[in-house]
Amino acid sequence: MTLEAAQKTVDEWIRTIGVRYYSELTNMAILTEEVGEVARLMSRMYGEQSFKKTEDAENAPENLADEMADVLFVLICLANQTGVDLSLALQKNLDKKTKRDAERHANNEKLKGS
Repeated sequence: MTLEAAQKTVDEWIRTIGVRYYSELTNMAILTEEVGEVARLMSRMYGEQSFKKTEDAENAPENLADEMADVLFVLICLANQTGVDLSLALQKNLDKKTKRDAERHANNEKLKGS
């Protein structure tokens, strides 16, 4: 699915099933919450933190994918609400990074040999 299609699909879902968009401020709070859920799983799967006995470690990869999808969904909602074309925004951002970082990362000693 392209970003354009995702924005249209989410908008259609909101208007037919979700009734209406939450306010932008509410969606920003929800986005923060969802990013926290991704962080919790990442710290347990790839960091030093261990899973609690009550957490589902066995399904963690599946849960991580679901939490990342939640982040993307809310981000798309915010883009739709604020008139941001994510395809265009991402392309502009990649162009900016490519120009700015053309030599920066290649010359970063910390990245060599990894």
